[in-house]
Amino acid sequence: MTEVLLVLGTSTGGVGRHVRSLADAVPAPLVAGPASTLAVFDFPRSTPLEIGSSPHPLRDATAVRRLRTLARSVDVVHAHGLRAGSLAALARVGPLVVSWHNAVDGRLGRGLEQLVARRATVTLAASEDLAERARACGGRDVRLVPVSAPGLVATGADPGLGHPLVLAVGRLHPQKGYDVLLAARAGFGEVVVAVAGDGPLAGSLAEQAPDVRWLGRRSDVADLLAAADVVVLPSRWEARSLTAQEAMRAGRPLVATAVGGLPDLVRDGAVLVPPGDVAALAAAVRGLLADPVAAAALGERA
Repeated sequence: MTEVLLVLGTSTGGVGRHVRSLADAVPAPLVAGPASTLAVFDFPRSTPLEIGSSPHPLRDATAVRRLRTLARSVDVVHAHGLRAGSLAALARVGPLVVSWHNAVDGRLGRGLEQLVARRATVTLAASEDLAERARACGGRDVRLVPVSAPGLVATGADPGLGHPLVLAVGRLHPQKGYDVLLAARAGFGEVVVAVAGDGPLAGSLAEQAPDVRWLGRRSDVADLLAAADVVVLPSRWEARSLTAQEAMRAGRPLVATAVGGLPDLVRDGAVLVPPGDVAALAAAVRGLLADPVAAAALGERA
């Protein structure tokens, strides 16, 4: 039996959920990642490996040594994301599979992409634009492998948030564009705005917008989606957003940004707006709330 080591960094959202689904599908894999991430997803077999969201020389050197040790007892290392992938690349483990879930900006980010692409035996890209970036960085065997959202089952319970309900679901991180959502919310009209998720911006966002219902990480996302009048995804970048997939499966009207792999994913099943465009986001949400027939038709096309 092939022994697999799954490696991931800090995650409370889609990447962690994806790795958890892999851990359930692969026979007895070992999962290595930050203790906080392991606690969130309750992997069957796991070992702590501190991988921060940004480079840290001492911590990263320790993680590289630990990865070398762990890799000796497995046949394949599968790292998720550029932080985990870069440390596995520095550890020179092999065979190394790296899944690219997100893009990064800046000179340091480009350096990480080149390191990971050139050292990986196989690169799995969640969207076509990521596959193109990996090839441009020297990736040898780059494959497009879209990530599908695990099925969610609604219980029918009412979350009790009220209506009209504008819902966002995702990690509270700058990439997700919640600052744009907060700036746009005044243009939604008289609505309840709720956000389900946790992350490094939780405290600051709650301080900025005490009127928003900050729900934290929830296990009833299917029921939250079922209750939503409009689902919003204001991200600055996404590959194949699990939230977008789940909203469309639930038949909910979706407003999302035209970034990364989202246009190919949603096609005509969502209203797309430019990233960072407060006025466009507000107008799209307000338009769907004002026209329930159009909103229902959009949900049915998803």
